[in-house]
Amino acid sequence: MPIRYFMAILAFSSIFFAVSAQASLKLPATVKVDPAALEFEPMCDPKISPSWRKAQVIEGVKIEASEQCSPDNPHLIAAVVKGTNNISMGTLMETGLSPDTIIKTDDMDGDGDPDRITIKLEIIELNGRTPDFEGVIPTFDIAPGIQPGAWVFAPKTSGMSTENFESLRANSLLRLPSPVIRVEVGDIVQIVLENTHYFPHTIHLHGVDHPFSHHEYGGGDKYGNDGVPQTSEINLLPGERRVYEFQARQPGTMFYHCHVQTHTHLAMGLAGMIIVEENRPNNWLQTLNIGGGKVRHPSVAIKEQFDQEYDLQYHAMDKQLHEIIQKYNDPRLIARDMNRRYDLTDSTEDYFTLNGLSFPYTLRESMIIAEPNQKIKLRMLNSGGEMVAIHTHGHKATITHYDGVEHNPAAQITRDVFDMAPAQRLDLTLNTTNDGLHNYGEGAWLFHDHREKGITTDGMSEGGSMSMIAYKSYLNELGLPKVAHGIDLSVYFTKEYYQRKIPIWQDIGQNGSLGAAGARSGMDLETRTTMLNLISGFFVGILIYLIVARQQQVKSIVTSAVSKLKGFKGSKAND
Repeated sequence: MPIRYFMAILAFSSIFFAVSAQASLKLPATVKVDPAALEFEPMCDPKISPSWRKAQVIEGVKIEASEQCSPDNPHLIAAVVKGTNNISMGTLMETGLSPDTIIKTDDMDGDGDPDRITIKLEIIELNGRTPDFEGVIPTFDIAPGIQPGAWVFAPKTSGMSTENFESLRANSLLRLPSPVIRVEVGDIVQIVLENTHYFPHTIHLHGVDHPFSHHEYGGGDKYGNDGVPQTSEINLLPGERRVYEFQARQPGTMFYHCHVQTHTHLAMGLAGMIIVEENRPNNWLQTLNIGGGKVRHPSVAIKEQFDQEYDLQYHAMDKQLHEIIQKYNDPRLIARDMNRRYDLTDSTEDYFTLNGLSFPYTLRESMIIAEPNQKIKLRMLNSGGEMVAIHTHGHKATITHYDGVEHNPAAQITRDVFDMAPAQRLDLTLNTTNDGLHNYGEGAWLFHDHREKGITTDGMSEGGSMSMIAYKSYLNELGLPKVAHGIDLSVYFTKEYYQRKIPIWQDIGQNGSLGAAGARSGMDLETRTTMLNLISGFFVGILIYLIVARQQQVKSIVTSAVSKLKGFKGSKAND
């Protein structure tokens, strides 16, 4: 082929590549996710009656108002205050509790309240595998579309684990975290654990004043009282029941958890707060606080000093661990993966919860709702496996107790970051006096874990255990915060947000410059690179062709050039 044809092809290819490259420099259009394509959830749980938010009296029990979007069932509060043996059948039917869930009897000191308390707990699996269909049951979402497998201690119920025959959603009594247990100094307390699970379990009363054994040590009885299979008792096997008994002598914020294979069973959710209140006359306590949060029937001692009380449990979960029960329905395979294959030292924490929920669900029931000039009691527990660092915006609270023991009042610390090691408890006093120290004024102030991963859900922000200290003047009619500048929180109440399908800044700015980039017009980078390689190869091929095809000419040109160079050097030397 004549060389002129090769040169023409080369020129055409170069022009085509240049034009295509120029076209590819044009930025693609911004693509916006249509809100109509998203599955928005109601920001408040539609199955919860707004009437539950009101202050009311049921069975003679005064129940404080709760401005929370999704408050506790007031009938349930009345039942756990009076005991399921001391209420009407109508009230009991409104709760779903078994008639023997909480038995309160015997005013032994004659001060007007019962002193013998029996509490019955079961062990329930949430979001576990079922052989009947693809999916998990009963479902408990910690955030939109987020369903980690979990185990919890739960109050004994009289019904199904699901809401009804048609629903997969867990009965409201069966949820993360395990319920807060509240008793009084001097009460004779029996916690009856009925092992309704397929694994062995126990209860360890962490920090609670309790005897090592029900019987004199050395008697050979298998029923210990410390919950530790290695030292105190044998495992409580499926289908068995065991009674843990104590009569606490010291008040404080304590902890209870399973002590079988603790590295996994505690992380799976078998952990809760246990609170021993100061003894007072006529002190009928809210024995269970299902889900934690605001205590709507505080103790007499708390009402002497505080305007409100909140129970706040922080927990974290490793997705790899919690997915094990979603892979199998054979306990042998679950035991194999949990006890022999799962390596806690290689674990990561993926889900971070406050009272069993992650943002935005924390706004439904775990906000601290305040008014100016209040003193609010906060009881905090870290049941996760790593340190947390809880930061309160707009406030500095005072640490009054560590692990249930009062700190020297003269040395109590006021700060805005509260670090808690695993299993540690703190009691805080939140003072809402606007003095520039304790409080900076009213608002919807964030409070969150200042380890930045603590505000993510499976790595996606915003999520995690963050919530708000919201003043009543900053709440809307639903009990949700009125945030500034028209910020819309509804996008967080979609599954798509946590599936990473929504450009989080698509609505910022009039031109939407931080939205998602659409398909690039023209030639993409990979094609351009391929074309460049082809053309470069083409150039090299032409050069090789010219050298081979015109070998004699090239040789003559080189020889002539060398001769001229030698002649030039010789003439220069003669000069």
